[in-house]
Amino acid sequence: MGFSLLLKKASLAGAFFMSAIWLSGAQAFCPAPSGLTSVAVQRVVDGDTLRLSDGRSVRMIGLNTPELGRQGRTDEPFAVAARKRLEALVAASKGQVGLLPGKEATDRYGRTLAHVYGADGANLEAQMLAEGLGFQVAVAPNVDLAMCQQAAERAARQAGLGLWRQSPVLKAEQIRTSGFAVLSGRVSKVQRNRGGVWIELQDSVVLRVAPNLLGSFDVAALERLKGKQIEARGWVLDRSRRGGLENGQARWLLPLSDPSMLQAIQR
Repeated sequence: MGFSLLLKKASLAGAFFMSAIWLSGAQAFCPAPSGLTSVAVQRVVDGDTLRLSDGRSVRMIGLNTPELGRQGRTDEPFAVAARKRLEALVAASKGQVGLLPGKEATDRYGRTLAHVYGADGANLEAQMLAEGLGFQVAVAPNVDLAMCQQAAERAARQAGLGLWRQSPVLKAEQIRTSGFAVLSGRVSKVQRNRGGVWIELQDSVVLRVAPNLLGSFDVAALERLKGKQIEARGWVLDRSRRGGLENGQARWLLPLSDPSMLQAIQR
């Protein structure tokens, strides 16, 4: 499918106008492997989920887009734009996409976990990330493309596209609710015990690397984070709701699932 037609479809869907050069660059981030299974898409559910004609739901690996409003809630910023852009990309691929299943094949909701590719070989998660329409996430063991997807997001961030036009990064003390967040803060304490490594941010949020995931992290580097400014991302949990909050503990817990979800901020 030519870039001009893809752009036409994207504009008709109300998504972003991107130059042919930019789209070509985005395709280079996570090139398609050979032997992909081609499947027909019935509809786009949201910016990171597809319903296939065979009835399966596919959750795209490595991409988390803003949530559409449900049950009386309003749409998060760029949620509708992300869905429309994915619809345009699927349409440009004539409704057929290639799937690369993850090492972990399904999530807790029974959805198929897979990387999704267009007919032209473009990785659709990287495409969405490169246009600033979602956040890169890495959840073990499905982390094979974390680095190239991180590069795609970095390009959008540096160009100030989509979500990155205004910084979506919250300060640790600004966290008020559970759910996905990108946050920053200064590390006040690092502790290792039988529960893994715990990284506390200014008494507001604690990051946790579980014992079974420590092999993927540089533990010595984690222990040197005290006093440094960091940025982390993931799904924040409210420990007070689970009855597990003790005196002096931070209310908000962010489990870290891969090293790419944490970085020190260079000053």
